[in-house]
Amino acid sequence: MHRLIAAAVCFGWAVLPAPAQPLDQRLPACLACHGENGRSDTPEVPSLGGQPEFYVTIQLYMFREKLRPVDIMNEATRGLSDDDLRKLAATIAKLPPPRPADDASEVARDQARTLIEQNRCNFCHGGTFAGEQNVPRLAGQREDYLAKAMREYKSNARRGYDAAMADVMYAIGEDDIRVLAHYFARLP
Repeated sequence: MHRLIAAAVCFGWAVLPAPAQPLDQRLPACLACHGENGRSDTPEVPSLGGQPEFYVTIQLYMFREKLRPVDIMNEATRGLSDDDLRKLAATIAKLPPPRPADDASEVARDQARTLIEQNRCNFCHGGTFAGEQNVPRLAGQREDYLAKAMREYKSNARRGYDAAMADVMYAIGEDDIRVLAHYFARLP
């Protein structure tokens, strides 16, 4: 039932004239898809809880400027000022980090740790994968969203604000993407 309500709110968001809504009235629509408690229940929609404020600001800016073409997000950010983006990001960044999924198996942990070491994932995302500044939190993120994002970086369907992720993902195969997504989703 929650998914149906979230979809209705998200769909309704896409047809409402975004600039006509004050910022405080936009937030419930954001949280309907991304999760009021910081954890999304919507397939392939990221959890926003625990994301660094600066990272969220950059992402909102990229959506507003259509540098990340995602129709619903492009529409949701249309007409927002830079100050609005900062205020929205500050509010979102206060959401609690999502709780991790169940524990990963020992084999999956070992495979993921090997891949992390080989590709230096912790170099940017930090040792706990909580992210910082302009780098997103991976710990506790939805597994399906993590896999989707990595696939999009690999195929260049998703642009970052630098080429680092595309470079890292170039050598990572589909099985490795599944292992990494599984592992990151299970980190606290």
